[in-house]
Amino acid sequence: MDDTEQAIKPVADPSARLVRAVDEPLPKSVIVAVSVGQGGMSVLVNLLGLILVFFYLPPDNAGLPQLVSDQTFLFVLNAVVLLAAMGRLADAVTDPAIAVLSDRSTHRKGRRIPFMAWGALPAGLATFALFVPPVADTSGWNIVWLVGAQVVLYVALTAYVTPAFSLVADLGHTAEERLDLATWTSVAWAVGIVVAATTPFVAGILENAGFEVLRSWQAAAGIVVVIGVLAMYVPVFAVDEPRWARSQPAGVPPRQVLSIIANNRFFRYYAAADFAYFGGLMIIQTGMLFYVTVLLELDQALAAPLTLIMIVVATGLYPFVNRQAKIHSGKRMVIGAFAISAFDFFMITLLGKVPLPNLAQAVIVVVVFAFAFAALSILPQWILSDIAEHSTLTEGTATAASFFAARTFLQKISQTFAVIVFALFAALGRDVGDDLGIRLTGVVGMALYIFAALLFFRYDEARLKSELAELSPVSA
Repeated sequence: MDDTEQAIKPVADPSARLVRAVDEPLPKSVIVAVSVGQGGMSVLVNLLGLILVFFYLPPDNAGLPQLVSDQTFLFVLNAVVLLAAMGRLADAVTDPAIAVLSDRSTHRKGRRIPFMAWGALPAGLATFALFVPPVADTSGWNIVWLVGAQVVLYVALTAYVTPAFSLVADLGHTAEERLDLATWTSVAWAVGIVVAATTPFVAGILENAGFEVLRSWQAAAGIVVVIGVLAMYVPVFAVDEPRWARSQPAGVPPRQVLSIIANNRFFRYYAAADFAYFGGLMIIQTGMLFYVTVLLELDQALAAPLTLIMIVVATGLYPFVNRQAKIHSGKRMVIGAFAISAFDFFMITLLGKVPLPNLAQAVIVVVVFAFAFAALSILPQWILSDIAEHSTLTEGTATAASFFAARTFLQKISQTFAVIVFALFAALGRDVGDDLGIRLTGVVGMALYIFAALLFFRYDEARLKSELAELSPVSA
């Protein structure tokens, strides 16, 4: 990188600076409302991550019908792989398109809230549609149904998720506000994971009440979706975006916005490490029910209490993470969390093979992962908010949505990659006594987190903080 790139650019557009009075801190009610909305979208996202593959290609002991064929195409592709890839293709267009439209919006209610209002209900309906295929048995029509529903889902979900993440950056006008927002939205995201993880438990209750197995899972998914959608609408009605957020629309053309993001020296290493992180996270989410029912031979209903244990431990650590990040290096904490996650995946490869009760093994894995989850659910979003703020101050245009869109696009590609890898390895064995493929997913997850840690060493946190402190009109 030459010397000219190292120089700090002046702010070209003063209107891109803060619009809220410096002496008027962000109210707790706004933080809570934004967090509830993030918890709602977490319910939908994690319902798909935790349940969808298990629902369509269940192990033999689940009692569910296999709804799509696991026959391979071109030797390596099966229906799950194709379905995972098809839904994400729409994101190649919708992520940058919605980000640019949101950044440039002049709507009287703000740049983010109108998009969120439009996206929430269709996203919920499309999520539920994924669990009600037209044929209650293995059928090609189910594949057609899933492709169509996924396209609708990812368009609607992007319309909500990208502006919602950007709203966090717009509302946080100091580093501490951005960290507090990241902390509370992470708490809500964690609660959303717990709600999504209760689906098998609720399905079990309904089955005991007389529902047929498939219908009990569908009804449980419907209940969870309703909870998620209602939560997503809380910030739509409770947050006065023009008052509290930076609402100046971006004044540069889309091509220039993409150039700003691609050439951002801080974002490049952040994005690469984040890509590996979300790939590993999707593997553990997709594999949760398989790890419980196949490797440990425990009841599927235990997925909910195990997830709850992880979330309770992680939530208890959130205040510690928040305090330490304000005092010490967020970068070092993220790298440490990647290392813990890699070790956790190593333990997954040994589940059911060590001389401990199977339930104890499950608890150990989720508790260890909780330490990493506490850091990785808060700090990456805070770091990206700082990167977006730095770009706003140096480039002179508020393009936070485009940074978060780039992140969510890469996140979805990473998740698609992870689902593909999981499905391919599951074909090598996903049943009790024939579990080689499920165990090998632990090796893949371990490799991804080691790679993420090595990449994040290149992120220049000290330089970013120094330049933010120099450029910000309020104390960072």
